[in-house]
Amino acid sequence: MIDQREVIETNEMISKENLDVRTITMGISLLDCCDSDLDRLNENIYNKLINTAKDLVSVGENIEKMFGIPIVNKRISVTPIALVGGCACKTPDDFVTIAQTLDRAAKELRVNFIGGYSAIISKGMTKADKNLMLSIPKALSVTENVCSSVNIGSTKTGIDMDGVRLMGEIIKQAAEETRDRDSLGCAKLVVLCNAPDDNPFMAGAFHGVSEADAIINVGVSGPGVVKNAIEKVRGESFEILCETIKKTAFKVTRVGQLVAREAAKQLGVPFGIVDLSLAPTPAVGDSVAEILMEIGLDSVGGPGTTAALALLNDQVKKGGVMASSYVGGLSGAFIPVSEDQGMINAVEQGVLTIEKLEAMTCVCSVGLDMIAIPGDTSAATISGIIADEAAIGMINQKTTAVRIIPVAGKGVGEIVNFGGLLGYAPIMKVSDVSCEAFVSRGGRIPAPIHSFKN
Repeated sequence: MIDQREVIETNEMISKENLDVRTITMGISLLDCCDSDLDRLNENIYNKLINTAKDLVSVGENIEKMFGIPIVNKRISVTPIALVGGCACKTPDDFVTIAQTLDRAAKELRVNFIGGYSAIISKGMTKADKNLMLSIPKALSVTENVCSSVNIGSTKTGIDMDGVRLMGEIIKQAAEETRDRDSLGCAKLVVLCNAPDDNPFMAGAFHGVSEADAIINVGVSGPGVVKNAIEKVRGESFEILCETIKKTAFKVTRVGQLVAREAAKQLGVPFGIVDLSLAPTPAVGDSVAEILMEIGLDSVGGPGTTAALALLNDQVKKGGVMASSYVGGLSGAFIPVSEDQGMINAVEQGVLTIEKLEAMTCVCSVGLDMIAIPGDTSAATISGIIADEAAIGMINQKTTAVRIIPVAGKGVGEIVNFGGLLGYAPIMKVSDVSCEAFVSRGGRIPAPIHSFKN
């Protein structure tokens, strides 16, 4: 039961500390839409989305009014399209028609994004997987709301290096296809290792085959709330600091739990999970980097950054799991560059580098996220960066991801503006040491020894 004191605290967090529910994401299975005829497949997909999610946005808006809690995004995730379109799609262009159908449905339903234009190739590619992957650059250039992801490895299977090499080339192509929009297509494309089936956040969201026909997943956010709380214990011991973060994460997660259960009730679908992730925005006071600085760093990226982030991530999870029995997705702290003003400032000051960000991904929830790099960065270098992140995820049994934007026609130090929640970013330097021979070997990096648990 939520008492009056908690209500007052929640109102304070909303009005003064940027607390919001970042997204209500409805996961929808499209497995029953499969058909060998492409036109019928597209029709089935469109009808299933419209019929299942017709009330998603209006319910979200009702809940905002009911509880006074901002819900920033209403989104949909679907079954990985490589699985759904395998029978009907014989070419990459066939898959593009499905992307356009998803986009049309998203606009009709008024959702912000629709995720699941995806392939799962942890142990190898089917023909359908490869055709979908080859279609990604065009699909992202001709749609507005579609997000794409490819899972190229896992702790159980190892890393598909053929997929890694291909994704380096696809990211370059996606950058060129959307050159006139500062390579925006790449901001809607993420490459993952150990991708979860129930992630509500874009661009990596898809509806896993182990999920129910339709579910509601909620992603909460509260960097400003956490920062405000730890300002009050400035100079205190780590024990007090950790207790403060845990208690704050508990309160933030309770808000997400409340919204998720009400949304599930009103929509008549099961409640899936609450994702605990601290997801920053470009807004002042809504920064994970600023939390790390309040913990005691002069700037994110300096000595102590990885330890401070590990502490934050762990305490957020400890507090969150006490507030909800159904915690999932990614859950922890995001460290995107373009979406976090503190990260942007550290890059501009020369303190935060892509190598330090990689070290930080060993202890945070995701990986190298929303990082702009020079447009002339080679496909092999991008593949090498993907392989590095996948290895961190595979060995540490955690989700890692790469959402990197080689901005066509721009170089180090220039600024690229993506708009909205995607923010802006200075283009970061990338090592020019070649890894061409490494990523061209082909085959699969085997799973680590600790993966063998049967």
